[in-house]
Amino acid sequence: MTEEKVLDALRTVQEPDLKKDLVTLNMVRDIVIEKYYISFTVVLTTPACPMKDHIKNACINAIKTLVNKDAVVKVNFTANTTTKRTDNKAVLPGVKNIIAVVSGKGGVGKSTVAANLALAIAQSGAKVGLMDADIYGPSVPIMFGVRGERPMMMDIEGKGMIIPLERYGIKLISIGLLVDEKNAVVWRGPMASSAIRQFITDVFWGDLDYLIVDMPPGTGDIHLTLMQTVPVTGAVIVTTPQDVALADAKKGIAMFGQAQLNVPVIGLVENMSYFTPAELPDNKYYIFGKDGGKRLADEYDLPFLGQIPIVQSIREGGDIGIPVMVSDDNVTKVAFEEFAAHVVRSVSMRNANMSTEEVVETVS
Repeated sequence: MTEEKVLDALRTVQEPDLKKDLVTLNMVRDIVIEKYYISFTVVLTTPACPMKDHIKNACINAIKTLVNKDAVVKVNFTANTTTKRTDNKAVLPGVKNIIAVVSGKGGVGKSTVAANLALAIAQSGAKVGLMDADIYGPSVPIMFGVRGERPMMMDIEGKGMIIPLERYGIKLISIGLLVDEKNAVVWRGPMASSAIRQFITDVFWGDLDYLIVDMPPGTGDIHLTLMQTVPVTGAVIVTTPQDVALADAKKGIAMFGQAQLNVPVIGLVENMSYFTPAELPDNKYYIFGKDGGKRLADEYDLPFLGQIPIVQSIREGGDIGIPVMVSDDNVTKVAFEEFAAHVVRSVSMRNANMSTEEVVETVS
């Protein structure tokens, strides 16, 4: 058994999304051969790669088929978290990918989707933060059980910075942690935009693979400010199946088509897709209509990222500060895990296919 034979075998293993073999993509490192023992490292495009097991099994099968059927194969993984950032990183310098979660209207569960997306990606092995930029209706303090807590301040290179709270393995910050929740935030557009800008520049996130930003509903000043201040990797559109929500989702999609924004849409996710009673787990009731989000994604030629059911435990968990991704509701967790997998795969594919790619190595 030689290193050349191992590489030849691994040339038959394709990266499922990039459609090229691992050796051509320079994803194989540190080959060690000792008698019947072979180990090597595969460099993934994200620590949250949902295809780890698929790649591992394909590598083992290739070695046993093409090199030695008695080989003992160990596949290690590290990750080069890809990023398309080409700015000078004066803003959010340690953050590799920034994903905005948006909706054309309120009431579609955007904050629930953003929170559980962040948790699902983090549970896959990535470093994740959640920024609640919905300054008029911040919900992160309630959903994560941190109402009344206040973030600490720290001196970072001579500047006072806000340190995000940490909960369930992710970093999080919300305007609701900085103002009394009994007081309404009554700000005109320029004041809100200034607050968001300061919110971005004065929070110390450290190194993150993904920062999920929960945007206010609709389209307006805050969206423009954030998109023009922060190098957003892409946006996830949240809708429900009914026509009223779909009409407003179209406005959100159109917003990202504006030349001054230049933010790609990662895809569309349909929330509250169907209701399944706990006592009838095989039944699906399409309360708000069926497949409206999928039809909208097809109409605009956007990736359809998944369907999230309407389940009592999602609402209950959000109200008591235990999001469904850290609960025992396995059915809904699977829906969010599949959705998160689509998001990270889309981001990795977009980054890998860009000529201005910049790669920053992390180890998972």
